[in-house]
Amino acid sequence: MDRYRQTLQSGPSSSPDENEFVSGYPTSICDHEPGNKYLCCNCNNVLKKAQQTLCGHRYCAPCLAWIIRNQKSPICPRCKQEDPDTLTEDSYLSEDRAFIDAAINKEISELRVHCLTATCDWSGALRDYEDHQSLCDFAQILCHTGCGQTVQRRHLADHLEAECTNNTTVCPKCSERVPTTDFLKHKCEKFSLEDQMQKKNEMVLKGKNQNSTNANSKEKCRFSLLGCTYKGSKEKMKEHEKSSVVAHLSLVAPVLLQIKESLSPAKPAKNGFHYPIQDSTARAVEKVLSNLQNGEIKAVNDNIAAECGCLNKSGPTGADLHNRLAMLEARTQVFENIIAVLNREMDDTTAKLSAALTEKNEEQKRVKACEHKITDLRCTLAAKEMALNELHMRLSTLEQTSYDGVFLWKISNFTQKCHDAVTGRAISLYSPAFYTARYGYKVCLRIYLNGDGAGKGSHVSLFFAIMKGEYDALLPWPFKQKVTFMLLDQSNREHVFDAFRPDFSSASFQRPVNDMNIASGCPLFCLLSKLQTLKNSYVKEDTLFIRCIIDTNSS
Repeated sequence: MDRYRQTLQSGPSSSPDENEFVSGYPTSICDHEPGNKYLCCNCNNVLKKAQQTLCGHRYCAPCLAWIIRNQKSPICPRCKQEDPDTLTEDSYLSEDRAFIDAAINKEISELRVHCLTATCDWSGALRDYEDHQSLCDFAQILCHTGCGQTVQRRHLADHLEAECTNNTTVCPKCSERVPTTDFLKHKCEKFSLEDQMQKKNEMVLKGKNQNSTNANSKEKCRFSLLGCTYKGSKEKMKEHEKSSVVAHLSLVAPVLLQIKESLSPAKPAKNGFHYPIQDSTARAVEKVLSNLQNGEIKAVNDNIAAECGCLNKSGPTGADLHNRLAMLEARTQVFENIIAVLNREMDDTTAKLSAALTEKNEEQKRVKACEHKITDLRCTLAAKEMALNELHMRLSTLEQTSYDGVFLWKISNFTQKCHDAVTGRAISLYSPAFYTARYGYKVCLRIYLNGDGAGKGSHVSLFFAIMKGEYDALLPWPFKQKVTFMLLDQSNREHVFDAFRPDFSSASFQRPVNDMNIASGCPLFCLLSKLQTLKNSYVKEDTLFIRCIIDTNSS
């Protein structure tokens, strides 16, 4: 049995689904201990696709198929276990000698179960268990890339992104395949200069952030002597100087131009004399003006760059864009791998669904075949029941049949039958047939409990009828034997007698043409009032006895 369970657990393929039970469901998933009728007679688990054999035992469909496939003359294991000495033909197993037990499958599908995963709190009906197992976030699954690691389904994406050694990404610059876990550390030659620039810019920004302090005291602008009235903290002062470069130049330019004019050699003095020109001083002033103009252009460019977000402090550099692009490509690769996993699971689910639909169609065909068999069996059973009833009737008739011309007729339930005769429901009764000899005349009695003809309503009428027999061709006709009727007193005191001889000219005593001739006898056999007297015991325990004696010696 253990060997068989291992075979079932290994399944038909080398890598079965981690959440699929090939044979029955383990009893540990049930909230309550399942009854024996829900357990497979082979694997002792909860039945999966239960099938019942002709011997009355139930098996999982895979268990039964395995037993039939691996044994030359498969016999029900439970029958051999219970009583091996009393095996019957029903104990032999085959596919056409088992049928799907739809009733027990429906009961099993309603069993309350829970997920076996320790961290999962799912519970529900057994019919939803396999669907949950294929989607359980806490189920342990093997990584599809072949790295050999087992992770929970909910952590598969994180594993592919950060841990999986087989999850690689192609570098967009050098086309080298790099593990996703090391891609961010990958430094190819095309990235080295940009990375250095980015690192340098980050260090400069870090130094500026460390040197910047918040000052609560307000200071005057350095250009306050030239007319700037702005006051503020050190941080705001730096922003003011950057944003007000043009305004500050407009304040400095007139002063410098005035100095340049005063130092110009072409300009005469007010008193008409020319002062000597100092070339070094003029060149210094021109240099200052040039620097100021360049500073203005540079300040304007800096302002534009700050507004456009091209500096490291305000926006990303080219190296930043390349790194971000590489990171996006790496994440895209990870998402593609995840999509591949989902597509594979979807294909597996589609294949399982197709297999389930095929199996469902086969089961429906089997059900229809079983229904046809059941219909045929019902027809056969009905025919056999009719034959059996006929045999019972014949047996009962044979038990009451007499072959010596003497017949005792027991009429039970006398009161009800009298009431039926009075109301017209059943005005007469026929006795079972009896014979005058083993191969003699076939005859019967007919009684009217409320009378007939002249005795209607006052007497019990008793008649004698000849029936069509098997040996009529060998008998002499007409019927000539004397017939005697007796109403028995069950106290053996006073019996009622009456007798008659056949009328040879009457059709009642000729050879029967139909099943029975017209009855003939004693319409005034016994007074009804006499039956009810306490003196006699003709009716006792609601039973009446009548005896008919045919004189077989008379000619």
